Amino acid sequence: MKRTKVWYLRKKTDMLAFCAFSDIVVIMQQLVAQIPSRHRLLILLVSVFIAILLLLPSEQASASRGSEHSSLAISNTYSVELNLPAETPLAALPEVSDEVPELPDVVIEQRGLQWTTLEVQSGDILSSLFRKANVSQQTMLSILDLGKTTRTLTRLYPGEKLEFGLDEQGELQQLRYAIDRLTTLQINRNLEGNFTVEELRKPVEQRQQFTSAEIRSNFWSAGLAAGLTDAQIMQLAGIFGWDIDFALDIRAGDYFSVLYNADYVEGEFLGNGTILAAQFSNQGQVYQAIRHSDGNYYKPDGKSMRQAFLRAPVSFQYVSSNFNPRRLHPVLGTVRAHNGTDYVAPVGTPIMAAGDGKVTKSAYNSLNGHYVFIQHANNIVTKYLHLSKRLVKTGERVRQGQSIGKLGSTGRVTGAHLHYEFMLDGVHRNPRTVKLPEALPLQGKDKQQFMLTASTVLAELQQQHQQYLASQEQPAAPLVAN
Repeated sequence: MKRTKVWYLRKKTDMLAFCAFSDIVVIMQQLVAQIPSRHRLLILLVSVFIAILLLLPSEQASASRGSEHSSLAISNTYSVELNLPAETPLAALPEVSDEVPELPDVVIEQRGLQWTTLEVQSGDILSSLFRKANVSQQTMLSILDLGKTTRTLTRLYPGEKLEFGLDEQGELQQLRYAIDRLTTLQINRNLEGNFTVEELRKPVEQRQQFTSAEIRSNFWSAGLAAGLTDAQIMQLAGIFGWDIDFALDIRAGDYFSVLYNADYVEGEFLGNGTILAAQFSNQGQVYQAIRHSDGNYYKPDGKSMRQAFLRAPVSFQYVSSNFNPRRLHPVLGTVRAHNGTDYVAPVGTPIMAAGDGKVTKSAYNSLNGHYVFIQHANNIVTKYLHLSKRLVKTGERVRQGQSIGKLGSTGRVTGAHLHYEFMLDGVHRNPRTVKLPEALPLQGKDKQQFMLTASTVLAELQQQHQQYLASQEQPAAPLVAN
């Protein structure tokens, strides 16, 4: 109302000034007609000057207009209206707090968009979330039509969040969905009004960590006590699995040390990552492994940790009997050669090919049950007996680590287990101790690069290991790497 009154007064003043100027012009014309022509030009110039002075606003009016403009500009940003009587004393005015009014968590202002964050509740579906955000179903369908990437929005779980960025007209301009702690799905509306999609990934910071533990009961428990994840424990067993049979050869007093990366995102711990170097002391022998840039692990001299055969064709579990050529047969009750190793594990446990080769037999009989024989290079044969199921056929070629069957109790057995045999030149050998062919070592520039890196990483591992032993108040074990 006040603004309207000011506008009315301003307009009225301008009209009066215009009328006064018109009257002056008429009078001047009549006077000019009676004045000699040589004075008319001078009088005309004076008249124009007076008219300009009348039309110019006063300094106070200019200040008023400037204040009004500033007031309007401020009111577009933030305005507070106080309805107070005209005579209200200054002391009676309410105190103005410096605190910013607390807004709901679901609405924030950013880059000219109004953002609404919705947390998925049990029973919510995508269409209901779009309705809550005041976004049309047609917009939702347009986003889903972008392809496979956006279809993940149809598989939301309680606790996850969707962020809707709307413009002043209430049109969706951007949608964000955190797929996981690292990746965010972001959908943007371009200048043509169409939607585009991209995945934004946060950078991962890697920090070196060290851990070590002595095995007292079993390897798995020691790994957990050292702070390793399940995946890292399995990875550690895989690194040394060509040298150590983790089902048979682990003893109380063995120990391991591991140097690995821990992953952090924006300063927050994400999880344990890649093993950089490790050493494992097994029955007095110390084995060391360092990771190379190709992702494989090598011994300090550049020889590969990989060998042509795995020491055990099944993940480490309790083993019922060791290699013993004069074992009492559990069914017949007589002394019979037990030329192999029995691995006790739950029925259905995957059985792996110990090395690359060709399946020469995949069959069944009453003694062996379901069995598989594999012929390898260097005149080596491996045998796998008492399977519950065979996954390969005679004549098929297999790769090291490939599943060839499932552990069972078929044939002449007293319980579920895998009977594994290793034969070299037709003679049974102990797969746990036989010398196995090694993979090709690093050569040339690869070896030079590895040796430089390995010396640094191994020195760090050794230093950390010595500090660990000192903290445990135990004498340092001699490190004679094999």
